[in-house]
Amino acid sequence: MRVNLRQTIFLCGIVLICSTKAAGQTCRGKCGDILEECSCHATCASLLNCCADYNQSCILVTPHSSSMLGGRALRILSLVLHPNGRLLCRFKGEIVREGFIDAEGHAHCICPLLYETGWIPFDVSTDGINFDRSGEYLSVHPSKADPAFEVALVNATQWQYYGTPNTAGRLKMTWNSSLIGADKVNIELWGYREFNGSTEAGMNGSSSLRAELSYLYSLGRDLVNTGAFSFTPECSKDYSDWELGNIRITASSKSDGARDVQGLWSGGHVLAWHLEQAFRDDSAAWAKNKCLQWDNMEKKLPNFLSELVDCPCTLTQARADTGRFHTDYSCDIESGSVCTYHPGSVHCVGAIQASPMLGSGQKCCYDSTGALVLTGDSTGGSTPDRAHDWGSPPYREPPRVPAYSHWLYDVMSFYYCCLWSDHCHIYLSQRPSSGCRNYQPPKAGVVFGDPHFITFDSLNYTFNGKGEYYLVSSPDRELSVQARTERLKLKNGTLARATRLSSVAMREKTSDVIEVRLAEDRLQVLRNQKVLPLTEQRWMDLHRAFVFVPSPQNVTVMFLSGVGVEVRVHEGVMAVTVLLPLEFANHTWGLLGRMNSDPSDDMLTKQGEVISTADATPEQIFTFGAGWNISKTFSLFTYDSKYLLDTYGFPQSHDAAFVPAFSLPPETPDDPLVADMLTTCRGDGAQFCKFDTLTTRSLAVGNATLRAYQNLQALMEALQPVVSCGWLPTPSNGKKNGTNYLKGDALSFSCSDGYILYGSTQRTCLVDGTWTGEQPYCITEDKVGFVLGAVGSLSALVTMGVMIKLHNRKQDRDRKEKRDQMVTQEQTC
Repeated sequence: MRVNLRQTIFLCGIVLICSTKAAGQTCRGKCGDILEECSCHATCASLLNCCADYNQSCILVTPHSSSMLGGRALRILSLVLHPNGRLLCRFKGEIVREGFIDAEGHAHCICPLLYETGWIPFDVSTDGINFDRSGEYLSVHPSKADPAFEVALVNATQWQYYGTPNTAGRLKMTWNSSLIGADKVNIELWGYREFNGSTEAGMNGSSSLRAELSYLYSLGRDLVNTGAFSFTPECSKDYSDWELGNIRITASSKSDGARDVQGLWSGGHVLAWHLEQAFRDDSAAWAKNKCLQWDNMEKKLPNFLSELVDCPCTLTQARADTGRFHTDYSCDIESGSVCTYHPGSVHCVGAIQASPMLGSGQKCCYDSTGALVLTGDSTGGSTPDRAHDWGSPPYREPPRVPAYSHWLYDVMSFYYCCLWSDHCHIYLSQRPSSGCRNYQPPKAGVVFGDPHFITFDSLNYTFNGKGEYYLVSSPDRELSVQARTERLKLKNGTLARATRLSSVAMREKTSDVIEVRLAEDRLQVLRNQKVLPLTEQRWMDLHRAFVFVPSPQNVTVMFLSGVGVEVRVHEGVMAVTVLLPLEFANHTWGLLGRMNSDPSDDMLTKQGEVISTADATPEQIFTFGAGWNISKTFSLFTYDSKYLLDTYGFPQSHDAAFVPAFSLPPETPDDPLVADMLTTCRGDGAQFCKFDTLTTRSLAVGNATLRAYQNLQALMEALQPVVSCGWLPTPSNGKKNGTNYLKGDALSFSCSDGYILYGSTQRTCLVDGTWTGEQPYCITEDKVGFVLGAVGSLSALVTMGVMIKLHNRKQDRDRKEKRDQMVTQEQTC
């Protein structure tokens, strides 16, 4: 009673502070802080304890995201200034640009050109001296920017192939004219390059490389802003060495090449249409020469292939391993499998993380049978990238610049060798598929329904505690995944003696803290206790983490180690799947077990005691689960409401007063729910379905639990390890029948007319990862005798060598025996 009184006094004190003292302190320059008299923290709005000037000091903007190319106006909310006033915007504490104030007093900052993605901090000054109002916006990969704010290149194929045979004419672009805010516009060409210091050095692997997106020339000035423009390109004499770039459209009042002014950008593209006359005279020969130059340059660069992760062996593995791989939208089975760069594939995924040292990327493509497609068999096979398309921290410097480094290192060369000339074999020799022999799928641990747990080692149990608990704790790997549960509410409004997941919070090392929590029938995502806006972007690059939100009921969080956390909600009930790479084996604790392929020790308490899983009672399981409650010191959760403070913030993290039902009510025939339940709850997972149906008195919840369990079983099946024996080449002057290289697959070989096969005609992949038989060769009939003679000669030499060795051993043995006899004689004498 005394504790509750203290909490009540504390909360009343908050309200009192807000009403009487908040005006005495300011949030200027203090955003994120909790002050003595009021708060400048993001949680203050829902806790009703903000300082009086919080909204004017800790600013929000709309839109909240922009392409990293910049040029988009961000309107500052809750800040009205004099139209004739001055506004300075400072980004990342170093890039200062003039903002503007419109006729209605709304303040705007123009986001600058950056070579990085993620949340960008900025602050503003209204006096030209003090930058004491702060906010942030999301800088995104150009391909993820809102297409409505982009210059569209009509007939992209014509732009890409302009100057090659049968591709000419006028090029056309369109844009939303209302977004420029001017009657007349300028249309500019900007080029991208990477150079070494002050002297261009191309891509030489040097750490002194710099990125540059520069104004080249204007395609038109003072043009009427109709939203469309077409032109007939002319070869550039002065700028034809710039082969990659963008088009930008600005108001005609802006000077040529003015940086960080409001405008619209096209997507980055190969500037085929402005290349030198030699390209138009003979594009194939020009491209071949460029391809050969690129090949020579690649041979001088560091080997990036050795540090790449292997691809998943099957399409189902690739789509299930969401912590390490993500869909490549240029080849997506969900969007019709338009795979321009990987013909013959139906789906590709890319490694989410760039390689640690060189910032390289992995791409894995699959055919309609779900098999991994390799470049040794197809030009549409899986190709690694020297520069990861998404870039990698710390960004800004090559080869880690998002999109552009990848285009220079990996896409331009594809145009040279494969699209503009017939020398794709050169490209593929430098970008060979990695295969999947070393791929190891992650292990999955799951929480679903009312809540049921399936550990990484496949132990299943039910724990209905109310509070906050560790799902996964890995101190030496610095990973923490925490879960919050709340009591279930029945349809009649009463509370059941059962619980459900309501939130999951997580962090790895120094990453942002990510929390995904239930908000009615949808999910809400928080970053460092601040709600993330999800209206503009489905994907967000965060600090040492990524968040993907394809729908309000579906969130996936990914960390640099390859850990993935999937959160789903259906019928108001959350399900959480934690995917851990095998590097976490024997390094996990908590409700999801030890992850050591031994389910018998999964119920390991904080004190190191193992509860026998074979005969544990529901009460013992409850005690085990309660023991994994988190302390307030290590809690990652946000307490931004009176309800959360009262229920979880102040009390112990495990509610010892709540005791769940340890046994189910009987399935009596007179219960109207039972008949429908028996019809619905069938097959694998029926026991979970029945439990949740009877506990919640809801068939819909029981059915949702059954679906969650079935989805889990499909995931477990998809993540089963498979054995790969590795790629086998096609013999010269022969054929290979089959392109699958997994356990049980058989390949057959034959030779062209006039050739005889020497070696195995069929090879089968064995369970130990080796092939039966010998590598086949196709040789002409007139060389068979030579080969057999050579083989005979070799055999004779080997036999002679063995005989000589044996003879030498016999001589050594005879000499040793003779010495021993002499020694014995001397000792006898």
